[in-house]
Amino acid sequence: MKWLLPLLCVLLWAGPVQGGELSGELIIFQAGSLAIPFQEMAQAFNRKHPRVNILRESAGSRQCARKVTDLDRACDVVAVADYTVIEELLIPERADWNISFATNEMAIMYRKDSPLADEINGENWPRILLREGVEYGHSDPNSDPCGYRSLLVWQLAEAYYKTPNLYRKLARNCPKRNIRAKETDLIALLEVGELDYLFIYRSVCEQHRMPYVVLPDQINLKSAEYSDFYNRASIKVTGKKPGEWLKKRGEPMVYGITIPRNAPHPEAAVSFVKFVISAEGQAVMTKNGQPPIVPVVVTGNRDKLPAKLR
Repeated sequence: MKWLLPLLCVLLWAGPVQGGELSGELIIFQAGSLAIPFQEMAQAFNRKHPRVNILRESAGSRQCARKVTDLDRACDVVAVADYTVIEELLIPERADWNISFATNEMAIMYRKDSPLADEINGENWPRILLREGVEYGHSDPNSDPCGYRSLLVWQLAEAYYKTPNLYRKLARNCPKRNIRAKETDLIALLEVGELDYLFIYRSVCEQHRMPYVVLPDQINLKSAEYSDFYNRASIKVTGKKPGEWLKKRGEPMVYGITIPRNAPHPEAAVSFVKFVISAEGQAVMTKNGQPPIVPVVVTGNRDKLPAKLR
């Protein structure tokens, strides 16, 4: 009968225990820009559910989705910086619904000793970035929404500042070595001087206490007021299958979260998503510079939304 004790331990670890207490693992694939707020949420969630072992992986949002679709990785929660990633890559084959829960805006991060750091602002940044010797970067549009949003900002800037060929000039002067899988990968390059400026989310600038350029609302993809103007810009990115392409149009930033159909720990997943969209979770997002959407917006098959989230 010695085998009973280890079997009991396995059963307790594998799922909820008597009395409704959650236990076991919770696997979260999260956008890089959610790393800091979700770390805080994981800690707060663990104070309520100490028997849950939370495993978080940060990557570009499209990479997070492809871990599920292309690699068949086990995952309980997918949280992305662009809700359309879930719409386009996970629904309907891998997920049923999508909750839009937070917003953000684009900015330009720099160091205090970056070239012309004492001059750059929301109006002159194109001229400064195009100066000889100035290095700037962005994340990969095919991996990370921040990448295609950077390019959308460049297109919108050309129209907003009435500067012909600005998009082409900015693209030409940003070599491939300055493009990485996700936006947070580039921060280290900025800190060591390999980059002087970096297109990234304002929240990440504030979370890392780095100086940044505040961009006009007409181009920062923040405001619903300028939705029609944002929609003028578009970028093609890879689709679900090799050789397929998706057109990403400019629109106000919206973060999305879902639970894949084959989530191995669905009860813990539902509880975590409920925490994210609760007042406590919304306070964490606000604190980290990512204003929550209140009330949240649900897309996809609303009938499949778990009862605890309705």
